[in-house]
Amino acid sequence: MENLIVVYQALPFLLQGIITTLGLVLSALALGFIIGVPLSVGQVYGSPWTKKFIGLYVWFFRGLPILVLLFLFYYGLFNMIGLNLSAFMAAVLVLGLRSSAYQAQIFRGSIQSLGQGQLLAAQSLGMSKGMAIWNIILPQALRMSIPGWSNEYPAMLTESAVTYAIGVMEVLTRGNFIASRTYRPMPIYLTCAIIFILLSYTGMKILHILEEKVRIPGFEE
Repeated sequence: MENLIVVYQALPFLLQGIITTLGLVLSALALGFIIGVPLSVGQVYGSPWTKKFIGLYVWFFRGLPILVLLFLFYYGLFNMIGLNLSAFMAAVLVLGLRSSAYQAQIFRGSIQSLGQGQLLAAQSLGMSKGMAIWNIILPQALRMSIPGWSNEYPAMLTESAVTYAIGVMEVLTRGNFIASRTYRPMPIYLTCAIIFILLSYTGMKILHILEEKVRIPGFEE
């Protein structure tokens, strides 16, 4: 009963962290999408030097642990260039840059799966390469990439919990704050785990509905 009382009293404070967590995850996914799409196009259609630069970018952000990236940027690079960001904004930038490296590979695979036939056909009809990519290749590739792209949501949700290390007031940070004062970590962290499970399940259901609505007949994997 004492554990239930602690959870009941802590629940409003924990639920406030859902707004921060979802804001962090959705903002980082959006930033990753904005950067990831041109990166994927550059990897497929860019010059050799462009491909090497993007490959280095992807290797860097995929190769380092998220905690190292957070410390490196928040306590290091951002201070060096005089960029005074809140912990939340710094976390959005770092998670977004990391996500863009993963999203770029997802979109690249979808673009390459279309082959060169449609691009060549569009160019033969008088379209420029850029117009053909923008109007024909990308709309199909982005729709085809939704099943793979949807995996970024639970991955980003999981990584958002690490931002407690720089003071972002998300669910786990609030749970740690309460646990350290009530000396009852088990019920608090269990409640945090349930919240993350519900957020992951709900998000994946929404993405599955979206996937069904935009599915391209004949391109099912």
